[in-house]
Amino acid sequence: MTETTCPLTNGLPTLRERPLDPPGLLREQGPIGRMTFPDGYEGWLVTGYHQGRQILADKRFSSAPSHKHLAFPSDRPSDLEADIPGLFEHMDPPDHTRFRRRLAGQFTVRRMRQLGARIEEITAQHADAMLRKGPPADLVADYAVPVSSQVICELLGVPVADRERFVDDSENLLRLDIDPGQAQASLKDLVGLTGELLARKKAEPADDVLSVLVTGSDISVQESIGATLLLLVAGHETTANMLSLGTYALLSNPDQLALLRADESLIDSAVEELLRYLTIVHVGVQRTPTEDVEIDGVTLREGETVLIHLPSANRDAEQFPDPDRLDVTRGGHSHLTFSHGIHQCLGQQLARLELRIGYTALLRRFPGLRIDGDPRQIPMRSDMTVYGVHRLPVTW
Repeated sequence: MTETTCPLTNGLPTLRERPLDPPGLLREQGPIGRMTFPDGYEGWLVTGYHQGRQILADKRFSSAPSHKHLAFPSDRPSDLEADIPGLFEHMDPPDHTRFRRRLAGQFTVRRMRQLGARIEEITAQHADAMLRKGPPADLVADYAVPVSSQVICELLGVPVADRERFVDDSENLLRLDIDPGQAQASLKDLVGLTGELLARKKAEPADDVLSVLVTGSDISVQESIGATLLLLVAGHETTANMLSLGTYALLSNPDQLALLRADESLIDSAVEELLRYLTIVHVGVQRTPTEDVEIDGVTLREGETVLIHLPSANRDAEQFPDPDRLDVTRGGHSHLTFSHGIHQCLGQQLARLELRIGYTALLRRFPGLRIDGDPRQIPMRSDMTVYGVHRLPVTW
């Protein structure tokens, strides 16, 4: 195999021809091809499923941020988080292993089952509030954001009073067009908030994730701040956007919505299909080979930045027949939405549980739910590092 003859010259495109599909330009690339990042660096872009999965599982590829480049044109500083220890998604073993081992017990399937009843209460609370308020509503502000933020706050041990502060700051940090000074200010505020929270937990530990982090002798206080930042932002933003964008996708595909309404037992399959079909982490996953590695006849040289574009990999026809069709009966866990290998998302079982409960509550309580207005006018999050909808006006 040879690399693509049509390399991308300014990073990933930010706009989409169709809101639920990856940019068409990426479909013209081969599974592995050259890409010039917005800062001028020439690296690699991987859009093939099998090639991406192979790289994510290969221990010869590092996750360390030393070769990180922003994938999109953005005002956001590429080294914004460089001085924050504890961001374990950017670590290799043994440091990465140290954090995963410390946190793994908080995200097991058994632990998630214990949380199920509480998540049902939270979704019911916000669905009831929407019903009392009456149509129309913004599904993002009235349901997806409050549900996801409350769940992650309760799991981590963040007081409700601090929820709005972290939601606003995390939203700022994901903006591609953010002023560098504002990005630094939001990050500083989040670091300060997490430091305060961890100090309280150290003084009075409880049965929550922050207490597990701060009471361990193998993780420093500064590392705990970074790990908390990662869990807060990633745990809230991804689920909130999947709840709202997934609802938009279902309402835009009435045949699939009808299947799910007719048979709620399809909900697990539907969640997996929506995760594959939407793949909201659209900035890609970066890896760096620690030695020369050949993938399908292409040599990735030691030290070169490799960007794996998960939305494209999850639309690879070699892995997923008719990949551009949303099919809630497809099911399966073979998608790469939660990454693969040792960095596979720690909170994936929590995300699945929230989505299953969150979508089910909407289906049951809002049998006539529909988009309020022209679906083509929904403002998409093309300007954010996590894709979704800025607002989703709905009525019933």
